[in-house]
Amino acid sequence: MKKVLLHFALIAGGLVTLFPLLWMLSASFMSTGEATTYPPHVLPHAPSLDQYHALFVRLNIGRAFFSSTIIAVVSTLFSLLFNSMAGYAFARLRFRGRDRIFTLLLAALVIPAQVGMLPLFLLMKSLGLVNTYWGVIIPSLASVFGIFLIRQFMLSIPQELLEAARIDGAGEWRIYWSVVMPLARPILATLAIFTFMTTWNDFMWPLIVLSDARKYTLPVSLANLVGEHAQDVELMMAGSVVTVLPVLALFLFLQRYYIAGLMAGSVKG
Repeated sequence: MKKVLLHFALIAGGLVTLFPLLWMLSASFMSTGEATTYPPHVLPHAPSLDQYHALFVRLNIGRAFFSSTIIAVVSTLFSLLFNSMAGYAFARLRFRGRDRIFTLLLAALVIPAQVGMLPLFLLMKSLGLVNTYWGVIIPSLASVFGIFLIRQFMLSIPQELLEAARIDGAGEWRIYWSVVMPLARPILATLAIFTFMTTWNDFMWPLIVLSDARKYTLPVSLANLVGEHAQDVELMMAGSVVTVLPVLALFLFLQRYYIAGLMAGSVKG
């Protein structure tokens, strides 16, 4: 009976959690005005792709989707490279002031991101990167959280494994790329999901840096649509589906590595 009640509670909690997402998907296929009728409809009476057609043809949301994809993919790939290199250095390389520098980096975690936006914007302006994709991408190429996450994982890699590679004549770059990186796949997948989700859903920084509407990301474009089509619930739900779908697909694709990365505490030889 306890197991039955437990599974019932888990299923009920799952349905409660999934219902808003399912209704969002259902409402995106409804005709204009159908989602606001009373009593509200759970399923569309006559499913239609009119809202998606309006998004991509009339409102040209495809350009914003392209901008978000470029920014999120480039940021994620370079973030994995730079964070993994820094994490490996802090975990396995010995150099003067290593621990003090790492402690200073951790102290930066308590500073809200909004506090650094003004000096960061002035820096991007001095570099001539305002209203460019690189102005959005560069601040996310490395993060204290990413360095900390990678470092903690790499501390669990046996030192004997690295010493054996050194004895065989491998340099630090070869050890990092050929020995450490294959072992770090679970934590890299975890960091990739976090980075992609953060950059894909980021609203404030692209709004500050980008002034050209043709370069707006999806969150910024959807926020502008709300002002113009505040009463068009179905259109907003279609835009939300377009925004959520890539993140959900990435999570489903990497969920096996994501769970392994969260539970990583040792290396299996």
